[in-house]
Amino acid sequence: MNISLERRYQDRLEEFSARHTFLVDLALVMALMGCATLGGSLTMPSADPPDQDKTAVALMGVACLALLKHRTHPRTVLVVAGSCTVAAVAMGYLLTPLLLAPIMAALYWLATLTDRRTTRVYGVTTTLAVVVAAVFSDSMDHLSLLLRTIGPFFWLLLPLAAGNMTRLRRAYLQAVQARAEHAERTREEEARLRVTEERMRIARELHDVVAHHMALANAQAGTAAHLALTNPEQTQKILTDLTGTTSSALRELKATLGLLRDNDDVPGSPGLEPSPGLARLPELVAACESAGLEVTVVTEGEPRPLSPGVDLTAFRIVQEALTNVTKHAAAEAAHVRLEYTHSRLLITVLNEGPGRPEPAQGRGFGVMGMRERAHSIGGELCAGPRPQGGFEVTTALPLQPSTDPEEGTRPWASGFC
Repeated sequence: MNISLERRYQDRLEEFSARHTFLVDLALVMALMGCATLGGSLTMPSADPPDQDKTAVALMGVACLALLKHRTHPRTVLVVAGSCTVAAVAMGYLLTPLLLAPIMAALYWLATLTDRRTTRVYGVTTTLAVVVAAVFSDSMDHLSLLLRTIGPFFWLLLPLAAGNMTRLRRAYLQAVQARAEHAERTREEEARLRVTEERMRIARELHDVVAHHMALANAQAGTAAHLALTNPEQTQKILTDLTGTTSSALRELKATLGLLRDNDDVPGSPGLEPSPGLARLPELVAACESAGLEVTVVTEGEPRPLSPGVDLTAFRIVQEALTNVTKHAAAEAAHVRLEYTHSRLLITVLNEGPGRPEPAQGRGFGVMGMRERAHSIGGELCAGPRPQGGFEVTTALPLQPSTDPEEGTRPWASGFC
């Protein structure tokens, strides 16, 4: 409680000092003037005061008035105060801490407001000048040379040390404040970045879900309309598949939109469905075949367990590639190859028909979304026309997701397309 009260008074004093700097400086100068005047009137018991009894008052008055400019001209103020003090000591006035009050204040403010090198140069020069004046002063003949040297040196060293401590404390507080501001800006930037990444992730999910199922539904509906009169049984099967396609689209859309909700806030709320993975590849192939696209899947190497993020990315890339074939390529067959190696999964989706799997003039987001998905887990993706015709999408994914920005430049992730 006492510490809090003291801190409150200190904060108020600092606030008042910041608002009324001139009044604070004037009050301090008047106090120093009183100390210096009293110091100029002191003498040793067995010594006579100097004949110029008013000279010390004039000299100390000049030194104290100069202190009013210590905030803007600390070096000049120290020179003026030091010159007046040396002149007073040389004239025979007794060297006391009261007489040294103006120069001690000037040294303190010099150490507080200037750099270390300036403090060292001006402080050493001023201290030597005062010590030399004390050595040759008549008012200190009764003292030994050691006492005449140590006394002024000790009293002038105190304000220099105190000023250095104040300067270091201010620098430390400024550094702490700068770090706090930087941390605050970093947190805000990181929060904005995470929000942007989450929006992009949800946008990719919505694009993949809606585009895939809508493309299949459109193809199935077109095929059913074409076969309605000539093959009613096949039409009935396609319409049944169309119902399953739209139901699957609704389920995945609901699961994707559920990512925007925090189910933990609602007690007893049902959990979200697990994210799709390569285990649902047969279902995807069946849906494409119902739309008239024959899909063959070949697996090379021993299948290895994938992390949920890699599994979802692999499925979405295959899904989007097949969707693009259905929408934009005049092909009746597509080939999917999954190649497992020690550290990666290589996926290739190709078709041999004409056309390209993106809308004209690059207005689609399919290839861009697939590439973003691959990069998000440290993989790479290439997509482009095949020399012999058709289109090919090839991606290399790590078996475990990576957040290393250099992952894409490693040897395993290059040279696959």
